[in-house]
Formats: sequence, structure tokens, C-alpha cells
Amino acid sequence: MNIVELTVREIVGAISDGQVSSVEVAQAFLDRIEQLDPTLDAWVRVDPDRVLVDAKKRDKQKSLDRSPGKLLGVPIGFKDIFFTKGIPTTACSQVYRDFIPEYDAKSVQLVKEAGGIMLGKTVTTEFAWTDPSPVKNPWNWEHTPGGSSSGSAVAVATKMCPAALGSQTVGSVLRPAAYCGIVGFKPTFESVSRYGLIPFSPSSDTVGWMTRSVEDASLLWEILCDTDLVLNAMKTDDYSFEGVTSAIRIGFIGDFFLEESDLETKDNFNKNLEKFATAGAIVNEIRLPKNFRNFIHDQKIITEVEGAKFHREMFKKNPSSYSPLLGATIESGLKTNDAQYSTALARQADFKADMEDLANKVDVLLTPSTPSPAPADLTTTGNGMFQGPWSACGLPTLTLPSGLSSGGLPLGVQLIGRSFGDQSLLERARWCEAVLDIDLSPLIL
Repeated sequence: MNIVELTVREIVGAISDGQVSSVEVAQAFLDRIEQLDPTLDAWVRVDPDRVLVDAKKRDKQKSLDRSPGKLLGVPIGFKDIFFTKGIPTTACSQVYRDFIPEYDAKSVQLVKEAGGIMLGKTVTTEFAWTDPSPVKNPWNWEHTPGGSSSGSAVAVATKMCPAALGSQTVGSVLRPAAYCGIVGFKPTFESVSRYGLIPFSPSSDTVGWMTRSVEDASLLWEILCDTDLVLNAMKTDDYSFEGVTSAIRIGFIGDFFLEESDLETKDNFNKNLEKFATAGAIVNEIRLPKNFRNFIHDQKIITEVEGAKFHREMFKKNPSSYSPLLGATIESGLKTNDAQYSTALARQADFKADMEDLANKVDVLLTPSTPSPAPADLTTTGNGMFQGPWSACGLPTLTLPSGLSSGGLPLGVQLIGRSFGDQSLLERARWCEAVLDIDLSPLIL
């Protein structure tokens, strides 16, 4: 058994059946990190001794049959903006280099309560914003791995962990997942607790995660979602959804998304549409609302103002400690007046309502995940304009690997559901995943 090849579900099954111990699983991933990370730079901090102690506790729990949980013995990576009790949380910034939280983030707590193991902290761009991190794209080191959750994406893509948590303010989960050829999931806004997450823009910050299958993404949703909130907010037709039993109604968005895609991305997307239609999906084009293009301007204002509010005092004390793009964002936010911010918030509220209406027309909306494969430009984390709309309106969104470019880089398709219809979206994404039947692994493996 090659442990690092196993999915989250498979690891839980193998440990539960006694085929392998939690310690053996932990050691396999620690060995993998030792082998690959010196060149990929995906991890900020991994403490093998602590990981193995936690794994021994999981084995003891299992031996005593004390309800070890849905993530029994599964090592999980956490972006370095999640509070971890007694373990530094630096946001990959000099500003937070000495910060050691006194408690776990809610997401970390829930993973541990489900029997999971905190494997380590993954590299983020500074404070989860736009200055590139040192993480290497395992498909081609000359191309960006995306950001801000770059370490989490690369760790999962190269099987240094079976799953990793990240966060998204604009495109920070979906874009790196697409660039690295894995599944990325951004749940409905506020459906997963942000307690213990270093903020940037509270109007759109969302906890998300990366896995190698939709099934694993769905399992993490079961563990991490705020169940009471989700059940109260779900629409009636999402309550009894138990898998795909009839033709999926797919609404693909041609304007903007296909207009802004390069030819290879557009061709890949159209081929995938044909596959879905051949497999029985009802495929129709959906037009965007007229106010759609306002979101880019409004989102920029909102994120800059809210980011500046959080960083204001720290930035004033030592502006030179901030990376260039983050510093420029804070300065711009500090110069924006209250009237501009209020206007942007009001228009974003209208935008959310229009996009929710759009999502209600079909079972899933479909777009390319990114305008192109990961660009050969290490001064950027890539263009977030295909993820930004779904962060601004809060709809649940998932990216699936959909093929390789002629240059050998991953391409993806992006599925969007209704607010709090996350489980319905995940089930339909599993159907789409089965139809595409694509499993990508970088050549480094």
C-alpha cells in the first residue's frame, strides 16, 4: 500500500480496518514532505515529533473504541493564517513573526475533534494577499502556483498531505487549486466559521479547502460547516437531495468568462460541455446581469478599505515591513473615503441578489476556472477575475481538473451553486468529476 496515494476517505477506511496505523500514515506523509519540500517550499512549519505524538493518540483512541471520528488519523495541512494553539501563526509576514495563538481556530478545532491531525502550516502569500510566495508550481517551476493559498495547493497536488485548508477573499482557494490540477472548494460565505482566522476583508473572507477528489471535499464540508446555520438557510429543494437522479441542468456563462479566456482554455471548456451533454446533462447558456462588470471596481474598494482597517496601526508603525503590493493596497484603502466604501457595499448587495437569481435558474453554473493555465510570471499569483465574482456574491464554488494545456499545465472548470446549497453542488460536482474522469499528477511525482 502506497499511503500517500490514498484519499482522505481511503485513509480513514484503511485505519478503521486495521490495514495501517495512524502513526504509519503520519510517518508516510512526513517522509514525503522531507523528500519534496526542500525544493517546493510549500510548508512554513512541520513538527514531526508533535505529529507522531498526535498520531499515537489517534491509535490509542481507536484501540479503546472511543468514537475516533470521521477523519480518523488523517493528516491535514493548514494555511498559516489559521490560529494554532501554542504554534506560531505568522501569515508569512515579519509583522506576525512572533505571534503564537493561545487557542485553535474553529476549523482546526473541528478537524481535531473529527480525529484529524494538524500536519503543519502551509505557506501563504503575506497576509493572504497578492505578493507572490516562494512556493513552486510542481507542474513547471517557471509558472506561478497561484495564491494566496499556494502552499496548501502544492502540498495536496504533490501528495504531501491528502487535504489542506486555505482561505479565499478574491480567488485564493480556487485559483491555486486550478493551477495545480486539484479540487478546490469555496463554501457559501459565512457557512464555515472564521473564528481564529487572520482577517483581510470580512465582507468576503471564506474558509475553503483543497483535496484530490470531490468526495473528500464533501467529507470536509460535513465536518466544517455550521450545521444549524446551513439547515436554516437551505432552500426546500436542497433538503432531500441524495445524489444525482435526473439530468443536471447546467447553465454555462459565455459572456465575460469565455470572452476573457485564451483559445486553449475556451476549447477545453467547450469539449467538457460536450461531454456533460453526451452524459445526459441539459446544457444552456446563461447571460450575466447588466451590473456584473461593476463588481470588479466595487470589490477592489471593499477589500482595500477593509484590509487597511485591519492593518492600519501595524502599517503606520512600520510600513517598510510590508511587501510592496500589500503595502500599496493598504495605502489605497486608507485614502478611500467612507462615501465610496458605502456606495460599493450597496452595489455589492444588489450584485449578490442578481447573482443568486442567476444561480436559481439552473442546478449549477459553469465557467472555466481561470482565463488561462498558470502564467509564466513569478511576479504575480495569476488573474483572479474568474473567482472574484463568486467571492463577492458569496455563492459556493468548486473547481475541477478538466485537462492539460499543450504546455503540460492543468486546466479546470468551475461549478457554482446556490447559497447554502453546498451539498447539492458537491453531489453534482461528483457527477461531473465522474464524467470527466481526469486524475492529474505533476511530473515531479
